[in-house]
Amino acid sequence: MITAFARTVILYFLIVVGLRLMGKRQIGQLEPGELVLTMMISDLATVPMQDFGIPLFTGIIPILTLLSLSLLISQLALHHLRFRALVCGTPAILVRDGKLQQQAMRKNRFTLDELLEQLRGQGIATVADVKYAILENSGQLSVLPFEDKQPPTAQQLGVKITQQVTLPIVVINDGRLLSKNLAASGHDETWLAKELKKRRLTSHRQVFLLTVDGQGSVFCVKKEDP
Repeated sequence: MITAFARTVILYFLIVVGLRLMGKRQIGQLEPGELVLTMMISDLATVPMQDFGIPLFTGIIPILTLLSLSLLISQLALHHLRFRALVCGTPAILVRDGKLQQQAMRKNRFTLDELLEQLRGQGIATVADVKYAILENSGQLSVLPFEDKQPPTAQQLGVKITQQVTLPIVVINDGRLLSKNLAASGHDETWLAKELKKRRLTSHRQVFLLTVDGQGSVFCVKKEDP
């Protein structure tokens, strides 16, 4: 039992570290090679987990080999455009100036139903409203409508923005005071105590979430009783 636990923990952390080296990607954003690598690693890891007769290194060595190969290919693709196009592919334009590029759709085996579904998912009813629809290497469809079909910006409407949006800083997270974040927000514990008192709270442990933005706006959510 201890052996099974130890082997599983070792392989788990090895795979987690390896996938982190691949970068932050969701499954739907993986390149074809990355998806194949993920599937192969998962299959390789299950064998030494289930069969204790197989040495642990028999599973670790192929995993490390695949990860090393993936890192090598990533570095080559980073510095060589032709190699990148060969391994990762190139984006394909499926719609150009409101016209379907049928040859590109056939080459990528992208059906008309799939295209229309993707357009509807982005709030576009007809192909005629699309200036460019680009099938990315990850399989995602990037859609750029014509300028007159896009929502107006504040600049186009002549609206002057007086305050810039800033990312709120989390000061209290599930009852835990994040002192570094509090200092980064430009406030101290005296200020925090006053803010809690305004909300009839006596301790930060009573707060589920408290954030403050660059304009000094405070957002506070009290903890619910269990």
